[in-house]
Amino acid sequence: MIQRAKITVIGGGNVGASCALWAASKELGDIVVLDIPQAEGVVKGKMLDLAQCGPIERFDSRIVGTTDYKDIAGSDVVVITAGIPRKPGMSRDDLISTNVKIVRSVSENIKLHAPNAVVIVVSNPLDAMVYTAWKATGFPTHRIIGQAGCLDVARYRTFIAWEIGCSVEDVQALLLGGHGDDMVPLPRMTSVHGIPVSMLLSAEKINACVERAKVGGGEIVKLMGTSAYYAPASGVIQMVEAIVKDKKRILPCAGFCDKEYGVGGYFVGVPCVLGKAGVEKVLELSLDAAEKKLLDESASHVKDLVAVVKQLCPDLG
Repeated sequence: MIQRAKITVIGGGNVGASCALWAASKELGDIVVLDIPQAEGVVKGKMLDLAQCGPIERFDSRIVGTTDYKDIAGSDVVVITAGIPRKPGMSRDDLISTNVKIVRSVSENIKLHAPNAVVIVVSNPLDAMVYTAWKATGFPTHRIIGQAGCLDVARYRTFIAWEIGCSVEDVQALLLGGHGDDMVPLPRMTSVHGIPVSMLLSAEKINACVERAKVGGGEIVKLMGTSAYYAPASGVIQMVEAIVKDKKRILPCAGFCDKEYGVGGYFVGVPCVLGKAGVEKVLELSLDAAEKKLLDESASHVKDLVAVVKQLCPDLG
């Protein structure tokens, strides 16, 4: 009998529930969504509701909502969405003092109950929370990954496709660096079915798409009053699928870089080969001077955020 993958999502809010929905719709494995005890009825109800979609949507995934960390045992992948979401007027960095405590606690429980899992962090501020999860679990760096690039690239590809009037499936792109303002655009590596985007759009229109992608999360926060969830969850499940199916996909993720790009031991947004082991390789691209400067600035901000984590939790240094 083929053993199905086990996917755990910690945090049963909008992002976590959407992760479960996308994972079930792709029938990637059995799914556990864990939330705090105060939300026990909600998380169990959401997952019962989702499980009852199976006969209609044609998936056989076993789906469980829980508040007991014992239920995550044997997980192949654990996704951390726990933490407070952004509200209007808040930057991602504003979340750090609260979310570092939450992500640390979650990570320590993952270490205890799912010690062999690959961990994907979604909680903001992303780069600092990936570092927190790494230190709190003690896992090797290839099993700790941050999701930001998949979301940012999806937004960028969407805006490019809308501007051209073509299918989003035909747009291929890559972005490096941090989430949001620290994003490093690579328009010269953007193409539309093999056609360089510069042959289809002016530099001004390409830059406008980049800038809109940078503030894509903030745009949604202003409209809804809270953070996005469908697209972030979709980005997560793109990564989960690459891991549980051992697809060796090249995806932009917050991966650990030491000598790569001269980062010196931090998690930053880079193209990664994702497979069963997690990050199986970081691809180091040849950047021009302007791109390298932007990536260095992005990495510098990551280091500043990590310094705040170390101040808040000195033992994680």
